[in-house]
Amino acid sequence: MDKKPLPLDKVDLASGPLFIATMLWEAQALKKLPQRDVDDLDEATDEELSDPSSPADPLVPVGYDAADTRTSLLMLAGNVAVNLALAGVYGRITNKLYAHRLVTIKNPAVSFAVSFVAWDFLYYWSHRWQHERRLMWANHVTHHSSRHYNLSTALRQPWQGYLTFAVHTPMPLLGMPPHHIAKAGQLNLLYQYWIHTETIDRLPKPIEAVFNTPSHHRVHHGANPQYLDKNYAGVWIIWDKLFGTFEPEVRRVKYGLTKNVETFNPVKVGYHETLDIVKDVIRRPGWRNKLRSVFGRTGWRPDDELETAA
Repeated sequence: MDKKPLPLDKVDLASGPLFIATMLWEAQALKKLPQRDVDDLDEATDEELSDPSSPADPLVPVGYDAADTRTSLLMLAGNVAVNLALAGVYGRITNKLYAHRLVTIKNPAVSFAVSFVAWDFLYYWSHRWQHERRLMWANHVTHHSSRHYNLSTALRQPWQGYLTFAVHTPMPLLGMPPHHIAKAGQLNLLYQYWIHTETIDRLPKPIEAVFNTPSHHRVHHGANPQYLDKNYAGVWIIWDKLFGTFEPEVRRVKYGLTKNVETFNPVKVGYHETLDIVKDVIRRPGWRNKLRSVFGRTGWRPDDELETAA
């Protein structure tokens, strides 16, 4: 029997003080830089937000907001609580699948390396589907709800991870032990913490070419038309380049959603899209419309609603 991964380990416990220390450092560092208002691009046209011409806009940070940061920290607390509550269920499913594995990877070093790469590859697709399919977007929209971009934004984690758990279930079937899978997921998420910052501009080209960086991930958090649904990578940006979803940072980023959630209430931030899905299912006639309201592409609307909007 494979050893059971602990819900929280030493890395998890050390992460809390690390998060606090680095956010305090970042907040002070940003105060020393020129800053722009969070709504400075609200009046910009789509053409201005998406002009691909060079040179690239200089990086001017948005900075921190106390209410926004508080919401992000509360979202992290809720995320940890939900994941701890479901850890036993996830563990039993993963162990059961591993017991029926198709192959066995005997070398631990090879097993972990394969797990790390496989997790990142499947994370790309999970992340992409969370943008493309409405039910999965109901989970991920939480992370994009902030109009700021700093290390606290990385901690604005969703509360419905059970909607995406199945994406990584092929890993134990392919011989990757549960404790290696858990560690790969943990390190993948921790890697993505530092890229949520405006204190780091573009890095040297060899790094930008291979790895996900603050510049690449700022694009992902943009509501600019040319930035929508781009740069899904976790650790390696090469997945986006291979599958046609890469976009470089050129125009200054308008952070947030195309239609922002005007609240700092963590429960509303965590479940507003789920509530909207329920409302759409109730009010839209016909089973096809109801099903597409849940499982269709994000942003889909019936023809009569599109005509009314037009």
